[in-house]
Amino acid sequence: MNSDVMFFILAAMILVFSIMTVATRRILRAAVYLLFVLISTAGLYFMLNYNFLAAVQLTVYAGGIVVLIIFSILLTSHISERAVTAGIIQNILSALAAGAGALLTLLTVFRFSFKPSPSPPTGSTVKDVGTALISYGEDGYALPFEVISVLLLAAMVGAIIVARKEKVKG
Repeated sequence: MNSDVMFFILAAMILVFSIMTVATRRILRAAVYLLFVLISTAGLYFMLNYNFLAAVQLTVYAGGIVVLIIFSILLTSHISERAVTAGIIQNILSALAAGAGALLTLLTVFRFSFKPSPSPPTGSTVKDVGTALISYGEDGYALPFEVISVLLLAAMVGAIIVARKEKVKG
């Protein structure tokens, strides 16, 4: 009962702060809201007894990536600067892209045949997690790991474009 309440609190925090991250016009606030999302995700990992993943989530993402984002915001723009409001065409295209992504995710989840594991994991070691990350087999995560690296590369390119100063003609 107590873990159910904690799960719903963490899930609500993730949903609320995720929406606040993309809805705010102040870029520093968006980074702080993202920090809360990542910390709440680590809380879910702790609830599942995935202590290693929770620690990685806190150190790499919440600790490293968000601090890097905040430093790059502070070094490249004014702290009180607001993001430009998107036009109606950009809003429609963004909604279509988000809807297509949600539809693709739902189709993938519903088509996947979730099979229960033959025996519950007795305790994963760091070596087991590392082996699974580089394995290409049925239980391997090499492909998702590479997809995430491409996603992070795209995020870095996007951050560079956003942070780039426009040249003043004069």
